[in-house]
Amino acid sequence: MSSPASVNVPGQLAIKTIHGRNGDFNVGRLTTPIGEFVTKNAELEQYKEGKYDGDFNIVSIRPSMYFSAGRMVIEMRATLGGMTLSSIESLTKDEAHRLSPQEVDPIDEEAQPSAVATPEPPAEQVPTEPSPDPLIDTTPFSVESFSRAEPAANDAADADATLFGPLWPIGALVKLDATVDRRVLRQQRDRLDKLGYEFEPRSQDWHLKVAA
Repeated sequence: MSSPASVNVPGQLAIKTIHGRNGDFNVGRLTTPIGEFVTKNAELEQYKEGKYDGDFNIVSIRPSMYFSAGRMVIEMRATLGGMTLSSIESLTKDEAHRLSPQEVDPIDEEAQPSAVATPEPPAEQVPTEPSPDPLIDTTPFSVESFSRAEPAANDAADADATLFGPLWPIGALVKLDATVDRRVLRQQRDRLDKLGYEFEPRSQDWHLKVAA
């Protein structure tokens, strides 16, 4: 049952990072005066494991059910519309242990069982020309090698442009769109980390690290 309207409450959000087959994903447990809830908002994928105190905007509360490790789990889940954080701490070992490592990846959880599709007839094969025999290929070596090397130099930039889409080119400050596909969001997160960016939880954006 969803709440009729959003509500702002103080609380603490404990985030646990789990290493899954689709990459690292985060699960949050929100403790508030009105109850304790699980939250799996996509934007949490950017946060580091820890405890975050602040004010949280809850837009809905509903029961959720899933199967994990041979058991059926029913939990109350809160969807967040935003949050304002005031302090950040590390999880203790006991707190990390209480946040179950058996959580289902939201990507797997959100995947709907697909119906059995009727196989389509194979597409008509278009005959292709045989590849040139390297023993008789007359293409000058310098021309061939140069044409292959040139695109390779731009592969990383082209891949980043595709990955970040309208956010490209990225500047010293990047705010990711949490409404994109979770797989894409995780790829963007991991790429920013490799490019030397660091996520700032309070402002909820990524900042390019300044070299010491």
